[in-house]
Amino acid sequence: MSSELDTDHLLRASEHGIERMAQSGVIAVLLPGTAFFLMAESASGRKMIDAGVAVAISTDCNPGSSPTVSMPLIMNLGCLKMGMTPAEVLTAATINAAHAIRCADQIGSIESGKQADITIFDVPDYMTLQYQYGVNHVHTVIKRGEVVVSGGRLIEEF
Repeated sequence: MSSELDTDHLLRASEHGIERMAQSGVIAVLLPGTAFFLMAESASGRKMIDAGVAVAISTDCNPGSSPTVSMPLIMNLGCLKMGMTPAEVLTAATINAAHAIRCADQIGSIESGKQADITIFDVPDYMTLQYQYGVNHVHTVIKRGEVVVSGGRLIEEF
């Protein structure tokens, strides 16, 4: 994913538009919470992925169109409303999102030389994040290699 292009606030795209995004290497930034809050039709993440478009998802947290900061909710909506699998929404929320903001060389995956921003969830598997979206499953948060949340609680020194 070396594209310098992304399309954000993408609520819908025609078949032709999806083809063009696939051909140009665009990263489609989908906002499931915006479509949900505005009671609008959701973009088809499934069609985009099937066509070869890289998809990222985000909350678009703002009072006018998506007042949530809950990524588990956004990931759940990506599955239920956009036809994406749990693995696809996890990829869309991490490495593809990092590519969309041109920071994938620093963040978005666990690799040597990257920033070491890691969240560890108290769940049996990654699919629980999308399934149980009304629950805070965070156990540990590591930011730039430093533990800032442990046992679900913010470390005061941070």
